[in-house]
Amino acid sequence: MRIGMLNGGGDCPGLNAVIRAVVRKGEGCYGHNIVGYRSGWRGVLDGDSVDLTVDSTRGLLHRGGTILGTSRTNPYKSDDGGAVVQEALERDRIEALITVGGEDTLGVAARLSAEGVNIVGVPKTIDNDLSATDFTFGFHTAVQIATDAIDRLHTTAESHDRVMICEVMGRHAGWIALYSGMAGGADVILVPEEPFDIEEVCRRIVHRHQRGARFSIVVVAEGALPAEGTMTPATGARDEFGHVRLGGISNSIQGEIERRTGYETRVTILGHVLRGGTPTAYDRIIATRCGLEAIDAVHEGDFGMMVALQGTQIVRVPIADAVGALKTIDPGLLAEAAVFFG
Repeated sequence: MRIGMLNGGGDCPGLNAVIRAVVRKGEGCYGHNIVGYRSGWRGVLDGDSVDLTVDSTRGLLHRGGTILGTSRTNPYKSDDGGAVVQEALERDRIEALITVGGEDTLGVAARLSAEGVNIVGVPKTIDNDLSATDFTFGFHTAVQIATDAIDRLHTTAESHDRVMICEVMGRHAGWIALYSGMAGGADVILVPEEPFDIEEVCRRIVHRHQRGARFSIVVVAEGALPAEGTMTPATGARDEFGHVRLGGISNSIQGEIERRTGYETRVTILGHVLRGGTPTAYDRIIATRCGLEAIDAVHEGDFGMMVALQGTQIVRVPIADAVGALKTIDPGLLAEAAVFFG
């Protein structure tokens, strides 16, 4: 069988481990030919591909990023996008396609699957906001990077009696902010699921300092929004899937905290640092297991499915179940974190 493979959306640690696993079992155990498309769906449309072999994918397990490259290309920006993709796959003699991505990439995969394309999905997003899977690979690496940064901010914040704001990724879901904030001992955590009251944020910081603390740490997800229009939300250019390019809410929060409390406040925006570098051991293992299950599904003709982590098992679920609704933070988790605020 001739099988295509692509990465879509943002890169994250663990993508190369998936590629390696698919090729190792696809070629080594089943005798399939694996073709990698460069730059996601754009590579399919442009016919930009490369043969992936066991020899060419050695040594990938520990490498961050993706050897195939990626993009946020949306084939359905044009009305005939689905037909164009199918024609491209037929041109390249691709009998099945493994798509590795988040809600946008897998949303395209779900539409193509409904139109008859043989597709298996692999969930990939550091935001951890895909339904039907407990965790996505790359998430734990991003949390560890953010936690390490917060640990470092503690020492400089205490040295200068400052409020330090650490902004992390998280457009619609605050999993990274919550997990890294709890692990790093943050005093305030702001997430998209719960609009924040800047006055309450300042009250907690003042209360903490009045009790003798010399500094405070605020962790904020890039998609956090103020309540009742108390602050101006971020605006900017949109990508091909219609998402506003975020980043910078922490700068607005900084100004409000300084104005309302008088405390010196500084901002660190981690941004794409969270996507880069070597994946943790946990993410290497999860990514590898996802790749193995994906090629098994293709080999068995179990199309229209996405591999998912549920408990300790890698299972298969309909792609539509993964993209039907975003997985957001349970309010109970926020309540647990709030015990340590202020």
